[in-house]
This record gives sequence, C-alpha cells and structure tokens, in this order.
Amino acid sequence: MRNGRSKLAVLAAIPLLAAACSNGDNGDNGDGSASTTDAELSASLTGAGASFPDPLFQDWMHTYGQDVQPGVSINYQSVGSGAGIEQFLEQTVDFGSSERYLTDEDLQVAADNRGCEALQFPVVFGSVVVAFDNPDLDGIVLDAEAVAGIFAGEITNYTDPAIADLNPDMDLPDDEIIPVHRSDSSGTTEVFTHYLSTEVDWWAEEYGSGGEIDWAPGLVGGQGNDGVAQGISQNPGGVGYVNQAFVQEAGLAAAQIINADGEPIAPTLESTTAASEEAEIPEDFRFSIDGIGGEGYPIAGTNWIFTYTCGYDQADADAIIDFWTWALTDETANDVVAELGYAPLGDELKDRVLAEIQRTNADNGDGDEGAADADEDTEADENAEDDSDE
Repeated sequence: MRNGRSKLAVLAAIPLLAAACSNGDNGDNGDGSASTTDAELSASLTGAGASFPDPLFQDWMHTYGQDVQPGVSINYQSVGSGAGIEQFLEQTVDFGSSERYLTDEDLQVAADNRGCEALQFPVVFGSVVVAFDNPDLDGIVLDAEAVAGIFAGEITNYTDPAIADLNPDMDLPDDEIIPVHRSDSSGTTEVFTHYLSTEVDWWAEEYGSGGEIDWAPGLVGGQGNDGVAQGISQNPGGVGYVNQAFVQEAGLAAAQIINADGEPIAPTLESTTAASEEAEIPEDFRFSIDGIGGEGYPIAGTNWIFTYTCGYDQADADAIIDFWTWALTDETANDVVAELGYAPLGDELKDRVLAEIQRTNADNGDGDEGAADADEDTEADENAEDDSDE
C-alpha cells in the first residue's frame, strides 16, 4: 500500500565548506581530487559492514589513499550490514556501515560500551535490483505480488500467469525459477524484505522483514551481493536481489518494478534519485524509503556510516572526518557515485550530513569526564555562593 509522498524535511542549510572543512581550505591535487585540508594526515583506519556500497567504497578509498592523503590507509571489509553493526558496537573497527540504521537498543549498547554517543549518517542511496542471468529477461515487468510469489517459492516458472499477464509482449522462457537470496545478515535483505512487507500483506505476515529471515525451502543462498550475483549466474533460471552496481559489474538482466503509481520503473540513477527525493529524513537520519511513485524506483535503500563522538586518537578522528567529507564533496568522488549506479545525497541533505560528520570525536574521549567535572564545578560554585550569603 502506498504511504504517501513527501519531500525531504531539511534543516536550515549550512554552508557546505564551512561545515565540512574545519581543518583548513580545500587544496587541489592536480588530478581532479580535491583535499578538504592542507594538512598531511597520517592514520590507518578499519571499517566493516555492508556489501551494498562495497564497489563504491573500494574506489573511494583507493583514490583517497593514492591521490588525496597518501598517509591514510583505509581497510574496509565487506562482511554484511549485520556484521558491520556488530563489529562497530564491539569497537573492533573505526567505523561501521549498514543499510539499516541503528535502533534505540543499538544506540544504548554503543553508549554503554563506549561511554559516549554513536553517530549515524547517510552517505549514498542505491537500488535493490531483481536480477537474472538470462538477457532475454532484461526489462521484464514485475509487481510486488509477483516478486513476493517468486521468493516465497510459489511462482516456479517464468510462464506463470502472474508474470505472463504483466508481460504480454515478451516471449517468456519455459524455465524453472531458481530464487537466490542472501545467506548472511544483510542490509540489502533488509531493504528488499521491507519493501515486500509494506506492499504485500501476506508476505508481512508469513515472512516479515529484516536483515535475516526464514526463507522458504528450496531457495539458494549466497554470501554478500557478489555471492548472490554468482548464484544467479551459476543456476539456469536464477533470479536474485542485488545492488545495482553488482548488476552492472556482472552484466545481469534487470526487472522493471511497478511502483505505487502503477508505473513499471527500471533501476537507473535517475529513478533511484527520484525515489530518494521522496523520503522524509528526520533530524536523527533514521528513515525508510516507502510508497514510491512518480518516476521513482520502488525498491531503494540507504547506506549509513557509524562513528563515535569520543574515543579516537585525534589523528584517526581527523582522517575519518576528512575522508567522509572528501567522499561527499569532491567532484571526482561524486562522479564515481553515478558511474557505479548509486545516487548521491541532495545538496540540503549533504549539508546536514557534513555537519554531523564533524561531531566525530567531538567529546575528545572525555565527554563524560568533562560533564562530571562541570557538575562538580557547578556544585562548588553553588557552595561558594551559599557560604558568601551566610
């Protein structure tokens, strides 16, 4: 069911570079990659999480370390959104990544473990594509009911009326359908099953949504987006759900999905951007992209990055802030977003995110101590005033 369309709810815009570049003026490296600081940074960072943005992140991190800040190395492990959140909360990585935002429970665990607030901010949007290895199926039209039926194991052949009625002019193969799903805890699964749960009542009741669900028997599992893409290619009749960048990389065929306005929409940069612009994004950046109509592709998701407001060595914090600021503002970095099939943040949302990035390590590892000291100072002042009054 359609939930209605709304535009981005934004705060007053913050001047982009003023919010982003606390370390100094932008410098040009001469190769199109602009640094956000004149200082030479030195750090070795680790991150882990979603495979959804992995092609983009690897490109960004390689360019940044080679052309922008050679003293900074970033090792990002594509282990899935669930593992990324787990490692972030366990503090075994410097930053986490996921296609689902941190829940209230996650945030409480983070505060208890770290002694300060965890931050989360979106960095890119992307589509989850229903993909096939058979090029003859490129552009096949599916609605939410048909997609749900396929991944519930109830629609087992491409000539099934639920598919054929949507594609009267397509010569559908008389092939068995082999659905392929993520076998690990996955933000891509979260986005995909959230879409099905909001659109198909029986799916919501029987399967629900989440990073991991109890799939119907007989389906094939794959580790990560690349594992699902391989599963699709290795199984005749294979169909799976993967990030758009992996569809491009593997040369897979893609379905058009009927959106809330009854329009069949292909997963493109333009349709993903149109979907992202319909999301209402609150101050805490926790949101879902639902009920997409117009020219928007309806199965769209967000990637969040997680950092802390305390506990980093300052050199590491400077590198984290500088890297994500560069990734969101540099022209070369933004070009890669489109080339790989992702959708960038809009300008107003980007301003808000850049301000949030600056809060990384803002408590300098002693926020709680500082608060306690401030309380003690206030109490001492009050006692002094009482003594003076007496």
